[in-house]
Amino acid sequence: MSISTGDKLPEATLTRIGAEGPEAVNLSELTAGRKVVIFAVPGAYTPTCHSAHVPSFIRTKDDLAAKGIDEVICVSVNDPFVMGSWGEATGASAAGIAMLGDAEATFTKAIGMEFSAPPAGLIDRSKRYAMVVDDGTVILLQEEENPGVCEVSAGEGILAAL
Repeated sequence: MSISTGDKLPEATLTRIGAEGPEAVNLSELTAGRKVVIFAVPGAYTPTCHSAHVPSFIRTKDDLAAKGIDEVICVSVNDPFVMGSWGEATGASAAGIAMLGDAEATFTKAIGMEFSAPPAGLIDRSKRYAMVVDDGTVILLQEEENPGVCEVSAGEGILAAL
């Protein structure tokens, strides 16, 4: 069953590249007492993710902050090294977007957002979605019907829904 509006996020540990290399990020600690946007993509460097989804949050980050969003977080079923490099390549890291890896798809599976597309080489990846989380509880969830589309889950889509 997929996560829904009103649900509490499950306990999850994601990873990122820190000053000393890979580091664990406890999602419940990251979201405690804060309002964040978590958007997920099928894969780093994949066409729609790279050219549309991440740039949409770079463009809207300041407008989201003006609406009370404390942080924007990108999650992908990739390792922290790929996420770190991708954040640098897209400008997301410089824009202050947290690039977090879910290498084993543990979080993605826990919230029921996994999918596979073997012909494209995508196994146990994340569906494309964005959610607003307030103190660990989902208050808005927008999932794309097709992983190649980035509309309701784009930064502009979330901004319009707030």
